[in-house]
Amino acid sequence: MNILVTNDDGVDSPGIAALIVAMQKLGTVMVVAPDRQQSAVGHALTVSSPLRAVPLQRDGCLVCYAVTGTPADCVKLGVSTLLPVRPDIVVSGINHGSNTSVNAIYSGTVSAATEGTLMGIPSMAVSLTTFDTSADMTLAADVASTVASKLPLLGLPHGTLLNVNVPHVSKEKFRGLRITRQGHSEWRDAYETRLDPQGNPYYWLTGEFVTIADVDDADDIAVANGWAAITPIHYELTNFAAIERLRSQF
Repeated sequence: MNILVTNDDGVDSPGIAALIVAMQKLGTVMVVAPDRQQSAVGHALTVSSPLRAVPLQRDGCLVCYAVTGTPADCVKLGVSTLLPVRPDIVVSGINHGSNTSVNAIYSGTVSAATEGTLMGIPSMAVSLTTFDTSADMTLAADVASTVASKLPLLGLPHGTLLNVNVPHVSKEKFRGLRITRQGHSEWRDAYETRLDPQGNPYYWLTGEFVTIADVDDADDIAVANGWAAITPIHYELTNFAAIERLRSQF
């Protein structure tokens, strides 16, 4: 396979390094990733300034580019312009931190994979549920390899990607793979007010992530219980249940 690897933590992150090694066992790896941290940028695209792509040397990769843009920029620019061949799959990650539940909306990692599906390429996002950048990536890399090896054969519907979240546990405590749905957990946001040296206020996002255990097959619940959650998600945003009710009002 020709595999496009990207992420939102930046081209130099430990997660992408582990993912590259894992994907090299499956085929030819091409890397197009942000040149800096781009977490929580969602599906943003750069439209008001030019993009620059700096070629880098990365052992075992056909090409590697650091892009001055978002994760979605990287996939769009890579597939349309930078890559010498069209990728068979897009694999985004390994992200530091969970992308279960509502986190998937904000995630640049998930959005990079979403862009792949928009371009008609089987795509997946992989996250390890810890923000510790020194964490062992072995388990997450193994899970990524297992899922990626099957990705071209799954026949996913157009616009559907796999959102994979791996628990931060030892291999002995890992329970395996589980197909899940997106959970309903949520952030209870807060902003901490601080003062700069000139005495002007600025605001730092904090808050608390609250797990809502309303369904047994939710992704965040599965991960909390030691499973790697594999959730098929798509960019179709229509609330079909509301269509008929609205039609009766207009």
